[in-house]
Amino acid sequence: MEQLLQVGIISSTHGVHGEMKVFPTTDDARRFKKLESVMLDTGRELLQVEIESVRFFKQFVIIKFKDYDSINDVEKYKGKSIFVTRKDAVGLEEDEYFIADLIGVKVLDDSGTELGVISDVLQTGANDVYVVALFKGGELLLPAIKQCILSVDIEGGVMKVHVPEGL
Repeated sequence: MEQLLQVGIISSTHGVHGEMKVFPTTDDARRFKKLESVMLDTGRELLQVEIESVRFFKQFVIIKFKDYDSINDVEKYKGKSIFVTRKDAVGLEEDEYFIADLIGVKVLDDSGTELGVISDVLQTGANDVYVVALFKGGELLLPAIKQCILSVDIEGGVMKVHVPEGL
């Protein structure tokens, strides 16, 4: 399992005092208000940085790290990812999973036949859709609904599914 979970991507600087516009990759952008620090992927290393302030603007989170006080300090981080440790991650409800934990999970149909592995998760308005890279080639788009997803064992790396006729 991934020990770091992505919560945002720095899209640009905001003003000249070290603030950055972050596109949230988490379901609840308000979670940034509760964070004291995050891990910043610089491309060469992971830096733990303290959060000084957080506010919201349209679909973005405006974030400022402590001791990063000018546009010159943060400009180099455009396009970089922000992560949290698993202990700082939001709690999950029953039948909820982190996307990072689902990628690579082996998918079996209800008869036990190995179909493939989850290669991506598409987030739609109604429900998520699991993209299964089939072992025989191609992809299967499987809606993440109770009628299709029979069981998920993240620790064991296996998902059992029912594939409706016509998919």
